[in-house]
Amino acid sequence: MKPLKFAFVFLCSFSIFFCNSFGQKKVSELTVVYDYSVTSTGASENATTTIYMKGNLVRSETSSSLFSSSTIYDSKTGQAVLLKEVSGQKLLIRLTPANWQDMNKFYNGTIFTNTSETKTIAGYKCIKAIGKNKSGPDITVYYTNEIVPENKDYNPKFKNLEGLPLEYELANANFKIQYTVSKINLNPVPASKFDIPKSGYREMTYEESKKLKTGD
Repeated sequence: MKPLKFAFVFLCSFSIFFCNSFGQKKVSELTVVYDYSVTSTGASENATTTIYMKGNLVRSETSSSLFSSSTIYDSKTGQAVLLKEVSGQKLLIRLTPANWQDMNKFYNGTIFTNTSETKTIAGYKCIKAIGKNKSGPDITVYYTNEIVPENKDYNPKFKNLEGLPLEYELANANFKIQYTVSKINLNPVPASKFDIPKSGYREMTYEESKKLKTGD
């Protein structure tokens, strides 16, 4: 390749990279609040999910009029704790890395493909993408690459997504779950958010919790 032509190609490539990277903000601490609705067999339910990220630690809280639950996950160790409160009963479930992988196996290998559709959500330009995997429901997502979580393991659904989801939908023949961001906070997250309760909960293993769900 002639030197002049090589320089032109290099400058074009650099410009594309620079434009794509400019405006991106990689964050290690972040709070995101989603409003979400679940529709299944004619019934519907509304709830709120809040995700706190601080380095390798993640806490996800979901609350509705019927139940509340929290997940505290350490991506460095692969261990997690589930906190659930249903009908006045408070449960603490400890997960090994293998348990965590089993719980989220439906989203293993999800691949996202961008579309040409965009829209602005909460002041951020978002790209529409479709996520497909072998066993779980398809994920339709609008995400921004202006905010990129440093912890790629903060949510198993979006491990391969190059940005932060601000709106997404999971659906199959039996249900539809839709999330829409209502608040984004880039301030530091208190370390106390990731404290695990030492009392007040009935503790059980992941295997015991699975039997509880199935009624075995």
